[in-house]
Amino acid sequence: MGTLYLHHSAYLDHLTPVGHPERPDRIRAIDRILEHERFQTLQRDMAPMGRIADIARVHPSSYIDMLHNAAPTDGLVRIDADTTMSPGSWEAAMRGVGSACRAVDEVMEGKVSNAFCASRPPGHHAETARAMGFCFFNNAAVAARHAQETYGAERVAIIDFDVHHGNGTQDIFWNDPSVMYCSTHQMPLYPGSGAASERGEADTIVNAPLSAGDGGEEFREAMEVAILPRLETFQPDLVIISAGFDAHQRDPLGGLNLVEADFAWATLRLMDIADRHCGGKVVSLLEGGYDLEGLARSAAAHIMTLMKA
Repeated sequence: MGTLYLHHSAYLDHLTPVGHPERPDRIRAIDRILEHERFQTLQRDMAPMGRIADIARVHPSSYIDMLHNAAPTDGLVRIDADTTMSPGSWEAAMRGVGSACRAVDEVMEGKVSNAFCASRPPGHHAETARAMGFCFFNNAAVAARHAQETYGAERVAIIDFDVHHGNGTQDIFWNDPSVMYCSTHQMPLYPGSGAASERGEADTIVNAPLSAGDGGEEFREAMEVAILPRLETFQPDLVIISAGFDAHQRDPLGGLNLVEADFAWATLRLMDIADRHCGGKVVSLLEGGYDLEGLARSAAAHIMTLMKA
């Protein structure tokens, strides 16, 4: 059935201050590497606009309205210390959630084997009613709720290998036994959450923190020991990947030393879990990754692995 790649030029219109690491060139770098002939069979489509109703399953209407009203008609508006909105930010964020829901639709309806959404701004730091860490809406959480509400998925697993802990995703699903959130991340590091002792009210939060300087060996051990066995027991109906590539050794915002092969390995292991429990259903959403070469090469390795389904 193939792999679907969802993207849109509107992501380039979400502008950030000069020198900000979360910049439009991130999307350009991924699109450029996907021009290689080895991606010629990759199915491609434009990310649709999201629906407020889908976002409202995760974020309260007051928060959605606040962000909509905050979007400027000119210049930049600061939402928090490192999160800003430009005139194009609202559409980019809406297409991010639209992309996540469209990917769920295509995968759950069996039209494609899996999907990757190259969207920005990222989402995993967005809490229930708080924008932070470059993030406005939590795309992975919206995707999980869409799968549950629209397709009756009883158990959804979200696996996050960004170098930063997805505090927003953890916050949203802290009390929810139907969603398992698993994360590898550097600690201590922004945003300061993600200790192994943070397990959620239903023991469905799985944190496997890594230390600065750790590389592929430590990352793979954390996945093998802490995360993959829990996913096997959970038996998800859908696997969602918060695919942050800032754990790459080139990335300026982290101190881990992963390389492209580590992301490919993790992708394959998560695909194996999905094959055993949910017919291979995987939706992957771009999170971090701020060195353009490291991001492009890592995303390419990730997508090439998805295409082997």
